[in-house]
Amino acid sequence: MATIPPLAERMRPENLDDYVGQKHLVGNDAILRLAIENGNLPSLILWGPPGVGKTTLAFIIARQLERPFFSLSAINSGVKDIREVIEKACRLKDDNQNLPILFIDEIHRFSKSQQDSLLGAVERGLVTLIGATTENPSFEVISALLSRSQVYILQNLSEDDLLELLNKVLKEDLYLKKKKVAIKEHEALLRLSGGDARKLLNVLELVINAVNKPDVIITNELVLKHVQQNMAIYDKTGEQHYDIISAFIKSIRGSDPNAAVYWLARMIAGGEDPSFIARRLLILASEDIGNANPNALLLANSCFQAVNVIGFPESRIILSQTVTYLASSPKSNASYEAIGKAQELVARTGDQSVPLHLRNAPTKLMKNIGYGKEYEYSHSHENNFSAQEYMPEKLSGTLLYNPGKNASEEKLRERLKMLWKGKYKY
Repeated sequence: MATIPPLAERMRPENLDDYVGQKHLVGNDAILRLAIENGNLPSLILWGPPGVGKTTLAFIIARQLERPFFSLSAINSGVKDIREVIEKACRLKDDNQNLPILFIDEIHRFSKSQQDSLLGAVERGLVTLIGATTENPSFEVISALLSRSQVYILQNLSEDDLLELLNKVLKEDLYLKKKKVAIKEHEALLRLSGGDARKLLNVLELVINAVNKPDVIITNELVLKHVQQNMAIYDKTGEQHYDIISAFIKSIRGSDPNAAVYWLARMIAGGEDPSFIARRLLILASEDIGNANPNALLLANSCFQAVNVIGFPESRIILSQTVTYLASSPKSNASYEAIGKAQELVARTGDQSVPLHLRNAPTKLMKNIGYGKEYEYSHSHENNFSAQEYMPEKLSGTLLYNPGKNASEEKLRERLKMLWKGKYKY
């Protein structure tokens, strides 16, 4: 078996009918399938977890449209490689041949300058870009490139999808048919796969090779016996990635610095991107601590900048300092809840008029009709405060920010109560 391609590669589908999963995109009459069949394909960003078929889908698209397929990995490719592909595309255009599809795996790892180098070719239609990413493209792909692409979200394969794939493998793979493999129990296979087709096939192949007999009966016990001895516990792009970051965030939110730094160490040992960890800390500092300790956001922001300058192994110390500080800080989600309530209020009440005294008056006409006329400049009043109305008339007195029950925000609450004298029910 060692001299033949891996099972996952042998079972890579070559057309949409053999493609497993993502029915919302490539099932009958689904949006992406129609675009492919009509030949009207824009540049795409395929966003989803590992092992759900992003690379395979890109290959199938190129094959079905009968277009040249150029593939780059953002891990080991640079601007020079991009320029070489663009030069090849120019030659194809000059020869009146079909223009290529350029597939870039892990496009989120490309720097801004690398992504910028793609823009001209995409704008001119020299290449149709298909980028694959496991990270939110809103944060990782430059806006200019994102605006020229259609984002499609791929989902973890369902249990039915995974079972379909297993049945397909046993029926169609020539090597497994020779071994007479039967699956008596599948729960362990599915659980270890985490919705990742590639991992599922890798686990299956690992177990079959470990048994090394002509007849193999797959049971949960057999799978766990062999796989736990041979697979890494942490997969920084798979299910463990999401489970461990969840435990990490919840430990900090729960004010347990011991558990938090343990999960940090697990991520470091697994090779997690320090920028990813620091970005999550930055969000948490505002969402879960907020005004209970405003210094938390400052420290988290400094941490984010520092780890992007320093990198591992030294940045583990900076991450540890920030994690233990955030976990030990008082907690408040009052700011998080306030913006949620405000957005719900806007959605429910629509575009309320801005009170006249708060409006800007850059022209004489606007001044004449009362824009800004009765506005009171807060700094001209005692305590730098004027009790004028700042909300739209119909929403007067609506409480959105309710300070949390912690020492820092209790001071804010008392100040607001003193200033507004009962207008808001603090």
